[in-house]
Amino acid sequence: MSIPFNCAITGVGGYIAPRHLQAIKDLGGALIAATDPSTSVGILDSFSPDVLFFRETELFEDYLNRLHYYHDPKKVNFLAVCSPNYLHASHIRMGLANGCNVICEKPMVLNPDDVDFLKDLEAQHQVKVFNVLQLRVHDVIRDLKERVKEYTPTNKAVVNLNYVTRRGRWYHESWKGSDRLSGGVMMNIGIHFFDMLMWLFGESQDSKLEFKTDEKGKGYLELERAKVNWFLSVDQNDLPLKTKAAGLPAYRSITIDGEEIEFSGGFTGLHKRIYEMALEGKGFGLDEAMGALTLVTDLIRR
Repeated sequence: MSIPFNCAITGVGGYIAPRHLQAIKDLGGALIAATDPSTSVGILDSFSPDVLFFRETELFEDYLNRLHYYHDPKKVNFLAVCSPNYLHASHIRMGLANGCNVICEKPMVLNPDDVDFLKDLEAQHQVKVFNVLQLRVHDVIRDLKERVKEYTPTNKAVVNLNYVTRRGRWYHESWKGSDRLSGGVMMNIGIHFFDMLMWLFGESQDSKLEFKTDEKGKGYLELERAKVNWFLSVDQNDLPLKTKAAGLPAYRSITIDGEEIEFSGGFTGLHKRIYEMALEGKGFGLDEAMGALTLVTDLIRR
């Protein structure tokens, strides 16, 4: 690799962190430090038993700062942000200010207004922010992108997107169930699907929100080359019978002109691909994240 691959991670006790830890390990990265307010982080022993762990983000940040200031050989070059959504902006700023490239889970931030400031910090510190838009590297979706090139602004695809993922009662007691902390269902579980649709069919031209609750949302989206009806839910009662019968916790389906493309599988290794792209400087940056972020923010504010 042309640049060092010394890593740190925020939110290491969370659900998504193991995928980042595995990607770092698989690509030969050195995990230097981690932080989380929870101490349920025994998974670290499986990846790097010598990693420094901080419960307080302030102490974690101070450690990164000292490594950066003194040009320590352990200086962190990549910060993985796996913390709750409402902390993404501040944790990205922390990484950039300490000379780290940042790989951040979706959504990049909750407020599009933060993006210009992050761009300024990128330029100031000569580092980059990359978003985990893993559906763009999913084999089924990459193949689909080639197939849908035939559609035009005068010959739009008719698309139905359905994503149902089962969540228990804990969900509504956690930060994920709070619109203020997570952005709500459309931001927390839907933003990478909106990004996928815009990546496939072009920018948004019109959008309508039929309804939204704490558990689900439904609406219509017109893109440059597609007319989309979408439905998102964390209510297990919305899972199709065939999904329930198979014992699966989630259902992902996109139908284009009546043809269903089911992509509930194929997610193994996608984070590794995201990291590989970031190491090559070719990841999905702030500009790529803005389209879906702006769309979802507009829907939420209605």
